[in-house]
Amino acid sequence: METVKIIVAGPRGRMGREAVHLVGRTEHFELAAVLDNKNDGKNLSELEGFQGFDAPVYTNIEKCLQETGADVLIDLTTPEVGYYHTKTALEYGVRPVVGTTGFTKEQLKELEEICEEKKLGCIIAPNFAVGAVLMMKFSQMAAKYFQDIEIIELHHDQKLDAPSGTAVKTAEMIAEVRETKKQGHPNEKETISGARGADYEGMHIHSVRLPGLIAHQQVMFGSDGQTLTIRHDSYNRASFMSGVKLAVETVVKIDTFVYGLENIIE
Repeated sequence: METVKIIVAGPRGRMGREAVHLVGRTEHFELAAVLDNKNDGKNLSELEGFQGFDAPVYTNIEKCLQETGADVLIDLTTPEVGYYHTKTALEYGVRPVVGTTGFTKEQLKELEEICEEKKLGCIIAPNFAVGAVLMMKFSQMAAKYFQDIEIIELHHDQKLDAPSGTAVKTAEMIAEVRETKKQGHPNEKETISGARGADYEGMHIHSVRLPGLIAHQQVMFGSDGQTLTIRHDSYNRASFMSGVKLAVETVVKIDTFVYGLENIIE
C-alpha cells in the first residue's frame, strides 16, 4: 500500500495522542504534521510524551494544509473545531477522518455536499471501536423483532455532548427498521423532569457521566416474558484505533461522504 501522509488534529488530547502513536507504528502511514492550539512552530518531539516523533506543529490549519501536502486529516477535537477543520481540509483537497461527535444535521449535510462537489472522501464516525459498530448493527437487527427499546450510554464526565453520538446513531439505525412507538404507560408522568431520558421516536436514551468511565453503551429490548441486552465497553482509548486505521485506509480510496463506520465494515 502506498504511504499515506497524515495530519493529526488535537495531538495532546487523549484520543489524539493515541492517533499519533497509531500513525507512528503503522508502516504505510507517515505523520506529516499535527494541529495544536498552541506550540506553533515547534517540533512534536519537543512536547512531553512525543519523543521520537519528528513532525512540525501548526496552529493555523490553512498554513498546515498548504505546506505539508498531506493526504488525510485525522480530527479528534471538539464539534466546533472539528467542523471547521473538516470543511477547511475538504477545501484544500485533503480527506478527513473525523471522530468528533456533536455535528448538527445541517453541518453534516453541508459537508456531504462539499464531498459530492469535489469528489472527495470523508469519513465521520460517532464511534471508531469496531465492537461498538457491531453493537449498533446487532441492535438494528434485533429491533425488527423487539419494538420496545431503551438506550443507556455511559461516558467519562468530561464528555461535552449528551446523548453521545453513538447513542444517537444507534437510535437512527434502529428507526430505519422500527415504526415510531410511544413506550411505557400512556398516562406516564415524570415527577422529576428528564427522569425518562431523551425521546427519539418513542425510544428513550439515558446519558450517564461519571469519572472512571471511558465509553460504554447498552441497548435494552423488552417483550412479553423476555428482555435482550446488547452491550459494548471500551476500557481504554486504544480500542478506537483499529477503526481509525480502517477509516484512513478506506477514505483514500473513496470519493464520497460516509457517516458511520458501519458503512465501511463488510
